[in-house]
Amino acid sequence: MGRPSPQRIPHWLVRTELYLRVLLRMYIGLAICYAPWSQLFWDQNPLFVQYPTLSIYAANGAVRGIISGLGLLNIWIALQDAIRHRNE
Repeated sequence: MGRPSPQRIPHWLVRTELYLRVLLRMYIGLAICYAPWSQLFWDQNPLFVQYPTLSIYAANGAVRGIISGLGLLNIWIALQDAIRHRNE
């Protein structure tokens, strides 16, 4: 008895998965970039209201910049992924 041949994934399914993965990473990156500068999400966050010490650190501009930088990194990774797999 021979081993069954592996099933091939259809090209359209691979492209759809890539498109959705890039779209999700871009969306998350934009949300992470925007969140530290949003008063509604960041300044009135229940977690920061419950823990005032944490809100002191969260209000620091450097912390907000680092969080936004992580969002930009996520967007960069999404764009690199889209460019790398563009011609496949």
